[in-house]
Amino acid sequence: MTIGHRLRFQRTMSHMHTKSPFLREIHLKAKPENLDTYPFSIPALHEGNLHLTFTAPVTFFVGENGSGKSTVMEAIAVGCGFNPSGGSRNNIYDYTPTESSLANHLRLVWNFKMSQGFFLRAESFFNFASYLDKAKEELPGEDYYGPYGGTSLHEKSHGESFLTLFEKRFHDGIYLLDEPEAALSPKKQLVFLARLHKLLESGKSQFIIATHSPILLSYPRARIYAFDDQGIRPMKYEETEHFMVTKDFLGAHESFYKHLMSEE
Repeated sequence: MTIGHRLRFQRTMSHMHTKSPFLREIHLKAKPENLDTYPFSIPALHEGNLHLTFTAPVTFFVGENGSGKSTVMEAIAVGCGFNPSGGSRNNIYDYTPTESSLANHLRLVWNFKMSQGFFLRAESFFNFASYLDKAKEELPGEDYYGPYGGTSLHEKSHGESFLTLFEKRFHDGIYLLDEPEAALSPKKQLVFLARLHKLLESGKSQFIIATHSPILLSYPRARIYAFDDQGIRPMKYEETEHFMVTKDFLGAHESFYKHLMSEE
């Protein structure tokens, strides 16, 4: 992102309109009978009262590894009809089932039911790229690569394939992204935010993003849900551990290293 692009991006932020998202809320159909089995054994879900509302076009899930954010994201994706391993409703391919039973307990409430969109799983994106290659090999006359920049995603670096997906494949719809920063440098994360903002200007896109990135979390007017041992609750950007730890570390990284490397 050039300096000129950054300035235009900053200026347009102040004029961003908050649109009503497609997905309005999710909640459990009923309190599960056994809260000691997975996924309800996860502390954030253990009370059995999962109920989240989506009031902004962008919602972030944050929390430590294993906090449940990806589990909830996956259940929403299944509820949208997306492939649990990644992709859209039209991407049907074999994968090793790893999804929890949460989707069976979850009810999705829509302002407007949206069937278009995409579920990005950083950990299984390789499988999706391989699926496209196999489909192209079996039906060479079909334009499987067209929506993804015209070439195999395996011919690009991990980060380049992610950005190609964001720039070429994402248009109108609901997009569920699980740790999209996994393959993106800090600079490319800013490029992603610019693309995100452009898509949201039309009012025809909704994003739910699980992330550890304080850069992505900074997106203005986004709703943030924090997952931890106390459950799931809304949180301001400056209150997230991701923001506070990063800010403290960058402000006094030498002191951090002295503490981390001390023998005491």
